[in-house]
Amino acid sequence: MASFSLPPIHDHPDGGWGPSSSNLPEQFKFKDIPYAPYSKSDKLGRFADWNDVSSDGRQNPAGLPVTVNTRGGGTSGRRGDRNQAFGSGTASAFAYFHVEDESSFSLVDNKATAPRRGSAFTRGRGATRGTAAYPARGAVRGGRGGPLGRTGQAARGGRRGWRDWEKNNRTRESSITISPQWSMLEEVEFHRLAKLRLDVDEPEEIESYGRLFAYDKSYDRVTTKTEKALHLVDRIKYNTTTSDDPVIQELSQANVAKVYTTDVILSVLMCATRSVYPWDIVINREGNNLFFDKRDGGSFDTVTVNENAADPPQDPAPPNPNNPNEKAAVPEIPSINSATSLSLEATYINQNFGFQSVLETAPPPAVDFANPNPFYGPEESEPLASCGYRYRLFDLGITEDEDIKICVRTEVDAYSPGQGNPREGQGLVTIRALNEFDPRAQGAGGAPDWRSKLDSQRGAVVATEMKNNSCKLAKWTVQSVLAGADLMKIGYISRANPRDNTRHVILSTASMRPTEFAAQLNVSLANGWGIVRTVTDMCMKMPEGKYVLVKDPNRPVIRLYSVPPGTFTADDEDGEGQEETFEEDE
Repeated sequence: MASFSLPPIHDHPDGGWGPSSSNLPEQFKFKDIPYAPYSKSDKLGRFADWNDVSSDGRQNPAGLPVTVNTRGGGTSGRRGDRNQAFGSGTASAFAYFHVEDESSFSLVDNKATAPRRGSAFTRGRGATRGTAAYPARGAVRGGRGGPLGRTGQAARGGRRGWRDWEKNNRTRESSITISPQWSMLEEVEFHRLAKLRLDVDEPEEIESYGRLFAYDKSYDRVTTKTEKALHLVDRIKYNTTTSDDPVIQELSQANVAKVYTTDVILSVLMCATRSVYPWDIVINREGNNLFFDKRDGGSFDTVTVNENAADPPQDPAPPNPNNPNEKAAVPEIPSINSATSLSLEATYINQNFGFQSVLETAPPPAVDFANPNPFYGPEESEPLASCGYRYRLFDLGITEDEDIKICVRTEVDAYSPGQGNPREGQGLVTIRALNEFDPRAQGAGGAPDWRSKLDSQRGAVVATEMKNNSCKLAKWTVQSVLAGADLMKIGYISRANPRDNTRHVILSTASMRPTEFAAQLNVSLANGWGIVRTVTDMCMKMPEGKYVLVKDPNRPVIRLYSVPPGTFTADDEDGEGQEETFEEDE
């Protein structure tokens, strides 16, 4: 029977790592080769590296440490560590030097000698030692020895990359708390959504409700020198979700369409690939019908500010409950330039600018649509805002036999006098507003000062807003196209004082056609309809119930969750019960 004998194990007598030079086995054939110690954390890149190539292209003998200049234009310490070869700088056992040959060898250099420090061309601190000359002092100090191409940002002030690690690690909270009882059904990345495409024909108008006032054209002539104050106007404007709309309930009973939603919810879904902030859409499937709803107090009720900027506005980080010192350091009053404060300010500006920029007294007279406002009850006492609701039907079918139609409640804010009959969809206007808070504050996105640049360099201001608010402008444009508006008015509104977020002035108003502005923003309506059709097909495959489409707060991904039927209604009922109890106690 074969036997197994355990081979002898030669331990290191000193308890170190690797073989011992004093206790090598006789049969070890590499015993005459010296052992180079190394660390277990080293990365094995190659078996042998006879020449260590430094980051500046020079070759050093293996085993010799790389000379690093951390102050000048040479290799920085962190870059040198990243490019350092395995075993370099720790052992010189394999380094071989041609002492006699190198002592007798000389290189003839016929290149021109660089001017010495202190000469007429490089005098002063404009040039660094041992590196190429730099154009300015700020570039040298800000660039930290980097190449000439990096000096632009450094010359503007701060150091490049300052606290970039903290900006990238700032995580956003989800717009809705994901419960453990929810089950994730689908996950779709944005790059897959960007490839979708569906061409949709002109819609069919079903019904129209509301009353429209004429747009005041005097706001088109406002300049930075003739600015107008923004006033608080008390008007009622409803933003009811889809399931609570009485008109949509009647249309769904008549089976007019299979999908029902509003233009605000649909624009978020069509522009999903541009979104950065989190959002969520509640989807109810009842029979063969789908209802896209929003939650009360969700992200659909406010307007974002500089969502697509490289460094968007941030909310203060929540205090660590385990650190009592951090609790005391957090101010009680939030900053007026935080993301939440700016969002509320932008929502206030949009509503009041739309209320103020219309003519409520004739002439020209107000225009009533075929039906009155469906949300205005007889018990309401405050006046209604200028708003018209157009219920339009879009066909999402790919073939003629496919019957997938979506009914959308769209909104228009005013009509332009002399542009045709508004009842027939002519001369309709949507009114929006962009706001400036403080060009020097964090999150401004490099926006120029509107008071000095809006009249002379409007193109630069518009380009900056299109970059910093790409998602918001795209949603406004899609809403105008869905409503069939001929014009979209965008007001430029700034604070009267950068430190006061309660007083604002109107600096200018721009007028543009939605389809042309969509082309400038590179908004593809066909891609948006493709996203809507994809989400519709995903939900139609599921059984009846309630679902939530959630945009990940930190990744370009949307996820579809299945939730219990009474998930959000129970929360609302609990909140109403608490309010009633509180009123009874008072």
